[in-house]
Amino acid sequence: MGQGDYRILQEAALRDYLAGLPDITALLGGEPAAWSITEVGDGNLNLVFIVKGARGGIAVKQALPYVRLVGESWPLPLSRAHYEYLALSRQARLAPGLVPALLHHNETLALTVMELLEPHIIMRKGLVAGTRYPRFVDDITTFMARTLFFTSDLALIAAEKKEAIAAFAGNHALCKITEDLIFTDPYRIAEQNRWTAPYLDGLAATLREDMELHVAISRLKLKFMASPEALLHGDLHTGSIMVTASETRVIDPEFAFYGPMGFDVGAVLANLLMAYFASAGHERAGGERREFESWVLATVEQVWSEFSRKFLDLWRSEARGDAYPLSLFAGEKGAARLEAERLAYMQRLFTDTVGFAAAKIIRRIFGLAHNIDFELIEEPRKRAISEARAIRLARGMMVEAAAFRTIADVTGAARKLREWQPELSG
Repeated sequence: MGQGDYRILQEAALRDYLAGLPDITALLGGEPAAWSITEVGDGNLNLVFIVKGARGGIAVKQALPYVRLVGESWPLPLSRAHYEYLALSRQARLAPGLVPALLHHNETLALTVMELLEPHIIMRKGLVAGTRYPRFVDDITTFMARTLFFTSDLALIAAEKKEAIAAFAGNHALCKITEDLIFTDPYRIAEQNRWTAPYLDGLAATLREDMELHVAISRLKLKFMASPEALLHGDLHTGSIMVTASETRVIDPEFAFYGPMGFDVGAVLANLLMAYFASAGHERAGGERREFESWVLATVEQVWSEFSRKFLDLWRSEARGDAYPLSLFAGEKGAARLEAERLAYMQRLFTDTVGFAAAKIIRRIFGLAHNIDFELIEEPRKRAISEARAIRLARGMMVEAAAFRTIADVTGAARKLREWQPELSG
């Protein structure tokens, strides 16, 4: 099949295609005509099908040549499916059991067949419902610590690292989406921006005039563009994580590229913080979700502390890269100095994480792509109150990053804003 043979596979064409793959037909079982095929994609970019046969099921993802959320007026390269497959392959090796198993890939069709995750649900949906996930902290921190450490200069020799950067360098179209939608558009008048109007009109205008905020977001954008520290998932939010009470799977790394580690860690923390602030809007009776909210903030703290602990443990035991060569830190004195530097490194990474988390919160409230944590709050004024609280925290995290020295500083600030009543427009 040549490069000109790309076509969008709807149900009949997908059935015929899968019927020609012996391993897949054996996994599904039964006659292809009897397979059920359901399109379930609720994301912004792709088609996603669930296919079930007599013996089992699979998930099929196909990239579209445009942004699904917008339409054909916003073209997007199909190559993103290749980068997603490449990222999933590496993540599966580095963090086994924490991504879906890959079953088949067709680069020309921009199509990947994966393990069907059942009874997993998108984590964001569970958080909206007030569900707690006891395995999440251990799983997500293992995923982040291992995928970030083992793709960094701490674990790789320089030549390996540069080759790895080159392997993902072509994914610049999706990086451009991030650069615009996260780091630029929410802070200016942009056609695709939206927010809870009219209640947040004044706040949106304030963001567009806040020069301290503009400097802070521009510094983060530069770091995103110019700091290839490790292989990032690139879009690690609670809509890209599927969970049960006992399992966690990270999906959808099509934004993968080499960038600053704090971007991935910050994305996880941002989405938990948004779930915290949105929670009040989902209450049917006052105070009914307080235990859930306490769990969310405890989870925020544990995600950072466990990630930091696991990352440091890997650095102490698995550091074979060209950064910080052990030959420069010989003896007891050298070991002590290197350990102090490790802790200083993690403090710098924490500062990056706080800033990137703030950027993620702001883009979800004033940019193009929002999330259901806030969107499913039916009463617009109540939604705006939850969003304004999140924005107040995010602005402080970005502009006054030095004031947040520990993760408890972040959760403490969030807790103080839980009852704050913002002045709304309209």
